[in-house]
Amino acid sequence: MNQNEMKKAVAEAALDYVEAGTIIGVGTGSTANLFIDALADIKHKIDGTVASSVASAKRLESHGIEVFELNMVNEISVYIDGADETTKYLQLIKGGGGALTREKIVAAASRKFVCIADESKLVDILGAFPLPIEVIPMARSYVARELVKLGGEPVLREGFTTDNGNVILDIHGLQIMEPTKLEAQLNNIAGVVTNGLFAIRPADVLLLGTSEGVKTLA
Repeated sequence: MNQNEMKKAVAEAALDYVEAGTIIGVGTGSTANLFIDALADIKHKIDGTVASSVASAKRLESHGIEVFELNMVNEISVYIDGADETTKYLQLIKGGGGALTREKIVAAASRKFVCIADESKLVDILGAFPLPIEVIPMARSYVARELVKLGGEPVLREGFTTDNGNVILDIHGLQIMEPTKLEAQLNNIAGVVTNGLFAIRPADVLLLGTSEGVKTLA
C-alpha cells in the first residue's frame, strides 16, 4: 500500500469505533478528511458530530452530517483524528494544520481518543516534526524568546491565522525526551494558548496504516 492507501485503510478502520446513537468528535487534516468521507456512508447511525475546525465542519456538512457546537453537547463518545508524529506510547505531535487548540479541547471532552495515522508518522522520539504553539498575537515575540531559552528555534507560520484568531509558532530543533513535562512547561508561558503535544492526554488507541495492513496499538 502507498501512503494514501494506508491513510484510507485506517480511516475506514476507525468506523468500528463509532457508536450508534452518539455524538462523535472529528479532527482535522488529510487523514481526518478521509475519515469524514468514510463516515458519510454510516451517517444515519450517529446523532451528529463536533468538529475541531471550520474546515472539518464544512466537509462534514457537505456530506449532510450534522455538526454541533461543543457547548451544546453533554458527551462525545469518541474523537477520531490524525497526527503529525506519534510514539508507541501514543503521545503525539499535532497541529500541522493549525487546529491544535480545538483538537485538544475536543479530545479532552471525549471518552475515547482514536488516532489514525500511517506508519511514516511513528517515531521513537518526538520533535523532528516542528512543534506548533498557538500564541496570542501580542505575545508572539515574548513567547519566541522564551522558546529559545528552552533550546528551540521558533519560526512564525507566515500568513496563517488560527480559527481562534491567533498565530502559530513552529518550534524546530527539539528532541522531546519528556513530552508530558514539556507540554505543561510550554502551556505555562504567558501568551501561549496551547501547544501541539498530546502527552498529558494521549491517544487511547492508535490505528497505524502499514504495508501489511492496519495495526492497532493501545
